[in-house]
Amino acid sequence: MGAITTTLRKEAESIFTDLGYEVATDGPSLRAKRKWRVVDVVPMAEPEEPPASGQFRCFVTWSDSVDRVADRLTAADLDYEWALIGINEEDYEVSHPTTTGLAT
Repeated sequence: MGAITTTLRKEAESIFTDLGYEVATDGPSLRAKRKWRVVDVVPMAEPEEPPASGQFRCFVTWSDSVDRVADRLTAADLDYEWALIGINEEDYEVSHPTTTGLAT
């Protein structure tokens, strides 16, 4: 795992911990649990092949890569709920897929 992905992973862990999730390492990804919900958190610095299955996934990338990663995820026509977090130096923005594009 490269330095960029490691940093994304740390940022993702911090975000989900701050939101009240219990976060655990799961290979290159994270698992965030709160109440009944388990979210697989996937750091993705650049567009790549997303996991084929799951229930709830949150992809985490840098703000300047959000559009490219979102295009890749949308093109994959995934059969699970997903969201995308774009991180910049000061904060982050969460986007969710819709039938007409990404809603923030």
